[in-house]
Amino acid sequence: MRKFSSRLWIIALVVAWGFDLLFWRKVPGISFTIFTALCVLGGLILAWGEGLRPSVASLPILLPWAFFAVMSFIRQEPFTLFLNYLLTLMLMAILAHTLLGGRWIFYGVADYVVGLFQLAGSVLSKGLLQWVQSRTPAENGVSATPNRPLFWKRSLPVIRGLLLAIPVLGVFAVLLASADPIFSRRLTDAFSFLKIEKLPEYVWRFSYIMILAYLLVGVYLHSLTRSREEKLLGQEKPLLAPFLGLTESAIILGGLDLLFVFFVAIQFRYFFGGDANISLEGYTYSEYARRGFGELLAVAFFSLLLFLGLGNISRRKGPIQRWIFSGLGIALVILVSIILVSAFQRLMLYEQAYGFSRLRAYTHVLMIWIGVLLLAVVFLELFGRLRFFALAALLAVLGFGISLNLLNVDSYIVRQNVNRAVAGEEFDAQYLNTLSPDAVPELVSLFASPALPEDIHANLGGILACQAVRLQEESRALSWQSFHLARYRAQQLLQAYQGELSAYQARHLKQGGWSVTVQGQEVSCYNLQGD
Repeated sequence: MRKFSSRLWIIALVVAWGFDLLFWRKVPGISFTIFTALCVLGGLILAWGEGLRPSVASLPILLPWAFFAVMSFIRQEPFTLFLNYLLTLMLMAILAHTLLGGRWIFYGVADYVVGLFQLAGSVLSKGLLQWVQSRTPAENGVSATPNRPLFWKRSLPVIRGLLLAIPVLGVFAVLLASADPIFSRRLTDAFSFLKIEKLPEYVWRFSYIMILAYLLVGVYLHSLTRSREEKLLGQEKPLLAPFLGLTESAIILGGLDLLFVFFVAIQFRYFFGGDANISLEGYTYSEYARRGFGELLAVAFFSLLLFLGLGNISRRKGPIQRWIFSGLGIALVILVSIILVSAFQRLMLYEQAYGFSRLRAYTHVLMIWIGVLLLAVVFLELFGRLRFFALAALLAVLGFGISLNLLNVDSYIVRQNVNRAVAGEEFDAQYLNTLSPDAVPELVSLFASPALPEDIHANLGGILACQAVRLQEESRALSWQSFHLARYRAQQLLQAYQGELSAYQARHLKQGGWSVTVQGQEVSCYNLQGD
């Protein structure tokens, strides 16, 4: 890499400067998508310059990476947006670690953990090693830069010295200027063209650009020098030799199976026997739904971990013992799946009683993907391929993130809660008013429906009027880096209904916030209530 060290640092500095341009005092928007694209493009350009070709098996990672990167400026619901950020960065890390080798499909859980630490180590150390090596004229007796002009050779130390000295001098200059007003005045006069009052800002920005460039150099070097050396852990020899006998494992799994059978029998009685069976025990449906929902998810999660753990530490000699263990384990997974159905049913009962919320929507989708993962575990155990559990878990996580994006959580909540209100249930307008711009298209669609009851229509109008003034005020301070498609689309829809929404007399309050007039009464947007 020494031969191309100039290109390496130039690309890293350009990407780091791009970070400053895109994010300095800017609300994230399309900037995140552009920055992550710059990072990946910079790495691919370096690989091409080195004559290296990414593994064909690594290229599919680019598809979900591109999806989540793009969706980060299409969806604005907070948790979905967080997942888009997190999964985009996670996929970039996997791509960096496996770019040339492409063996990520065969990774176990230990491979991902160790790979993460290896990448972190390269980020912290490889930039420094590259800097030191670039100053060495030869390595192993071979000249690294035989054709480099003499002027360029002599200039490199000067450039490095300036890059290191500028932030140091800046920090001490700021401290001395704060200590002595005369020195501060003279320094201001000498560097008036630099707007010395902004010197601390310039120093800070220059410093983090250099730090980020250093970290990017570490990532790029790891990707181009170590991503081909993918030694899979536990492939030839288990990381931990099995030490637990089949008898002990069978007792643990068998005991859990019997416990879960008893629990499932009770669930069948209640959920297929009707409301009367629950009422006999002294609980209403809504009270029963609230009890133990989180505990059921915990049971499913820890049961899966227990089965995987026992699979790694249990000795199974011969096909009979393997079939006994697999049978008990698969029975456990099937029973856990039924428990998940019970938890799903409880969640539906809870929503019927209290309405839909973001957390309940997340949990709905999460339980479906946990069920898919459990089904995958059954097949992996049957075919003796539990090592691929890490791949199955990764695909389930990506599926969960993709599902939330396609569902549009806030739009789903609006649709379900309005339908619930039309059916005669309580309408919580205030909760809908707290949703992100993702909800505006569905709110507008329902607001335009002539079949909607008058009271619900009025509250939807108040919500849209509040959204309109809120978005209008937010957009005034936003730059192109903060462009977000959800916000833009919401503004366009609200502008199209500006005439109808003007009847709600939305205005900004002196004490902060906004108010609207709903059914003849002026209410704060923060206190908007339905019937």
